[in-house]
Amino acid sequence: MGGKSGNKAAYFDKLAKLLEDYKSIFIVGVDNVSSQQMHEIRISLRGEGVVLMGKNTMVRRALKGLIPEYPDYERLLPHVKGNVGFVFTNADLKETRTKILANRVAAPARAGAIAPDDVFIPAGNTGMEPGKTSFFQALGVPTKIARGTIEITADLKIVEAGTKVGPSEATLLNMLGISPFTFGMGITQIYDNGQTFDSSVLDIEEAQLLKAFSTAINTIATISLAVKYPTLPSVMHSFVNSYKNVVSVALGTEYSWDAIEELKDKIANPDKYAGSAPAAAAATSGGDAPAAAEAAADEGDAEESDEDMGFGLFD
Repeated sequence: MGGKSGNKAAYFDKLAKLLEDYKSIFIVGVDNVSSQQMHEIRISLRGEGVVLMGKNTMVRRALKGLIPEYPDYERLLPHVKGNVGFVFTNADLKETRTKILANRVAAPARAGAIAPDDVFIPAGNTGMEPGKTSFFQALGVPTKIARGTIEITADLKIVEAGTKVGPSEATLLNMLGISPFTFGMGITQIYDNGQTFDSSVLDIEEAQLLKAFSTAINTIATISLAVKYPTLPSVMHSFVNSYKNVVSVALGTEYSWDAIEELKDKIANPDKYAGSAPAAAAATSGGDAPAAAEAAADEGDAEESDEDMGFGLFD
């Protein structure tokens, strides 16, 4: 009894130390994971993470003892069920997830096992003798006899994902040499800085977050302006709209201030602010062509006088 109590105390201390040292935890499912796979995963995570297994009752008891001091650990409790373990890490979550999921091995179908994916039998020659045709027919597999052997004429889904593999399906798959499943660690949840979330959250890119954030800001600003309820996203819009209203009032009344005087003057005296280039163009097209020609001639004479100053091109 003393030995068991000592082992439990040592486990509790180890779990508490890991929770203190690491900010992120992968809660992993280890169904059908062999001891060799566990060893290889531990090696791949060496220096970046620590794998900790334990009985669920013992893990829950340890967590409950820590919750009074660290209330965030309560978010871990609902996920401590089934055949699960913990991977503690401070490394990049995406890279750690890749290493956890990388170690997978092919496995034959077993009767009673839950299929993680749909299982198909491909069309083609099986190499089996015609005497086994009835076995295929019992499972609804379309076949024909070709060159003295059984040939499957079309692809067929024989097991659906999430359902149990039947004895006949398992036997047929093994007869055909098909190992349809791969087994390895699966990630059920991630705990990071007091929050738990699905591992698919790691696939969200920064651009997606920024787009979603911008959309939310625009939505809040639109609603705030519509109901005339000020919020931080709508304040700038309200300020600009209010300034426009003040400018409109100032232009229609005698009310004025320094910044609006120039605008009022531009509206009252547009000719004063007209550019010189348009005026010159208008003068040219208005019948002053001889004067312009004379000015051009004078300019040409001036250029010729410059050329006669005694300086050659290469002097």
